[in-house]
Amino acid sequence: MLKMNLEYDKGILFVRLDGVLNRSTSYKVNNYLVPVLLKHKIKYLVYNFYYLDDIDDNGLDALLNTKFAIKNNKGIMYICEVNKYLNKKLHKLHIKKLDNELTALKTIEV
Repeated sequence: MLKMNLEYDKGILFVRLDGVLNRSTSYKVNNYLVPVLLKHKIKYLVYNFYYLDDIDDNGLDALLNTKFAIKNNKGIMYICEVNKYLNKKLHKLHIKKLDNELTALKTIEV
């Protein structure tokens, strides 16, 4: 099960994931989030993984799809609140990491 909480603030879309991002839940990112990013030309996205319990290869692919959509919009994507377990899995995606959402608001000048 995966819950996705979206909040748009100061030109940044914050996506907070709660649960597991895997084969059976990655459709939420691919079929809902990616089209929203493209339609609204969102340039800045910050994933918050504080409540994300696990991710598999399908989940990693979903994150890559998001990264490509943001890149298509000439923007940048960050992740924050990543625990050590997930950090190992996410390392190969080469996504910029921030400590938290407040840091994102200070880092991203919109």
